Amino acid sequence: MFIVPHELHSPTWRDGAPDTDPTTLDWLLDPGSLTRRLTRLAAGRFTVRPLFEGWQTLRDDECAALQLPGASIGWVREVYLLGVDTPWVFARSIAGQAALEATDLRLDVLGSRSLGELLFSDPAFTRQPLQTCHYPAAWLPAEIAQAGLWARRSRFDRDGLGVLVAEVFLPALWHAALPSQESPGCT
Repeated sequence: MFIVPHELHSPTWRDGAPDTDPTTLDWLLDPGSLTRRLTRLAAGRFTVRPLFEGWQTLRDDECAALQLPGASIGWVREVYLLGVDTPWVFARSIAGQAALEATDLRLDVLGSRSLGELLFSDPAFTRQPLQTCHYPAAWLPAEIAQAGLWARRSRFDRDGLGVLVAEVFLPALWHAALPSQESPGCT
């Protein structure tokens, strides 16, 4: 588990298209399932590697996005989304404790299954608009931490439950998606 100091300033999550190249925009603003897109790119060799799952004090930006009081407790799930056994995306998904405990959604039993597939296969979930930012390096696992990586997040709502999903695009994804070009993931 990677614990983030709360005094670290949150990034500015922005609605709409950021100022970046068309390929990065295509990935950041794709409204479909990232799991499905990664599975296609990996020719079916897509897996999920859990890094951390458990109750944790949520960051201020997460509390604001879920309309929770600051320092609320929530379920946190951090995973790598792998293509061809290589981490392509770091994902952090969270849900407020009270709202999660009031539903039948069992995030604690997902293991190596994709949360994205669950959210996109349940028509009761509605997805809120995507937001983007450069994700703070200090919020990433040490082995992949670097500044300037693009991230997106959106909230999925169902019956009073909000699940916030943030996805950070790693350089290896850009190398797989654009094998003959330089990585657009950093600016």
